[in-house]
Amino acid sequence: MLVVFLFFSYLCDYKLYLSQKMDISLVIPLLNEAESLPELYAWITRVMKPAGYSYEILFVDDGSTDGSWEIIRQLRNKHSEVRAIRFRKNYGKSPALHCAFQRTRGKVVITMDADLQDSPEEIPELYRMIIEQNYDLVSGWKKKRYDPITKTLPTKLFNATARRFSGIRLHDFNCGLKAYKQEVVKNIEIYNDMHRWIPFLAKNAGFTRIGEKVVQHQARQYGQTKFGLDRFTNGYLDLFTLWFLSKFGKKPMHFFGLIGSLLFIIGLFAALVVGSIKVYALGKGIPAPLVTNTPYFYISLTCMIIGAQLFLAGFIGELITRNASDRNNYLIIEELE
Repeated sequence: MLVVFLFFSYLCDYKLYLSQKMDISLVIPLLNEAESLPELYAWITRVMKPAGYSYEILFVDDGSTDGSWEIIRQLRNKHSEVRAIRFRKNYGKSPALHCAFQRTRGKVVITMDADLQDSPEEIPELYRMIIEQNYDLVSGWKKKRYDPITKTLPTKLFNATARRFSGIRLHDFNCGLKAYKQEVVKNIEIYNDMHRWIPFLAKNAGFTRIGEKVVQHQARQYGQTKFGLDRFTNGYLDLFTLWFLSKFGKKPMHFFGLIGSLLFIIGLFAALVVGSIKVYALGKGIPAPLVTNTPYFYISLTCMIIGAQLFLAGFIGELITRNASDRNNYLIIEELE
């Protein structure tokens, strides 16, 4: 029994040693990319082997129906650096990245798409920028794109808006080719369709050293894109959500309470003016219409009601955040005692 215990202890320590020494974790989410996977793996190997990195390739099959999982299984049986997880159905890129990030072991985590439009040749430079230049996150910039203008024009507008709201000077927020310090991916939560806003999420978590690298954009060789025009409308909604949470996520009363109070005060003042005019007219014996016959009465009443509702919304929001489990979840990076 002692020998067995020592053996498993050694095995656990060895795995921990490997996870600490591993240089790169490649995370590749995919959906129906069976034709691309063998070529992608070969391309990655041609880049990684000569460079001498210790690495792992973590495929995330997001509910593929074209045999992608069978190809991943074959790669895993032949190559020890391949790991994979599979979803029962298509949940989306954000859940795929979130689950993969929880399982990464490399000092640097690099994400890329499986459609061969992201070049593995960029990996060494991305790794160098994280390790030597001490970036928390480096995002790819597909400066020259092989996409139709119906896709490139909305993308430029989308990124311009994102720069304005987030304060992050990136040209291509949605580029799938990104590199991260391990601490970044372990301390952010990607949900819904928030994969487009990982730099914003990282900034909100305190990782402010965010860089950019011009990367090659390859024309798609197989299959078809998995994203439609709805990504732009959804992206704007997600951007507003992130902006609001970054500003007022832990203090909702500062937003709802302020606006609600202003509306209530404006409505109350307007109601007092309407009432004063009526009282003055009666005092002077001047014929005056009923207060309820003037639209200003209803406008003031509406402002007061909406103001009170917004104030109560802020109050309820404060009660919710007070009981949230992460209300004091702050990232401490160093402590001296």
